Amino acid sequence: MLPQPDGSRSNVDTPVGNLESPAPEASLLSTALSRSQVAKRRSSRIALYAPVALNGEDRAKDSFSLTAKATNLNRHGAAVVVTRELLVGTTVVVRNERGTQIAARVVAQVSATEGKHTYGIEFVEESTRSNSFWGITFPSNA
Repeated sequence: MLPQPDGSRSNVDTPVGNLESPAPEASLLSTALSRSQVAKRRSSRIALYAPVALNGEDRAKDSFSLTAKATNLNRHGAAVVVTRELLVGTTVVVRNERGTQIAARVVAQVSATEGKHTYGIEFVEESTRSNSFWGITFPSNA
């Protein structure tokens, strides 16, 4: 309830100030700011390729074990190029050349062309193993 000038209370919101909607430019600006905040990454990507082994279930629920190429490496995951269709939200096991294994969640399908599918994956847990999985030091995102 809002207080009224005569001291009574009202259940109706009383508009105060300018009733016009914000200018379209202001609306676009706030949308652009929101998108840039959402797009902020937790760590930098490094445009390197790393061979990995991938195990899991594909979109058809068939188990697979295959070699894949990881690209755009970052502290929390990578993009992987595979010949299977994966389901976003599922978990796969990724093994690097040193034999270290880690669980990763398929978070997005990036592209699909000529039988090759690229998916964004993120490590399921943050640990010393995930931070050193790629064997490189990532630049600070500060």
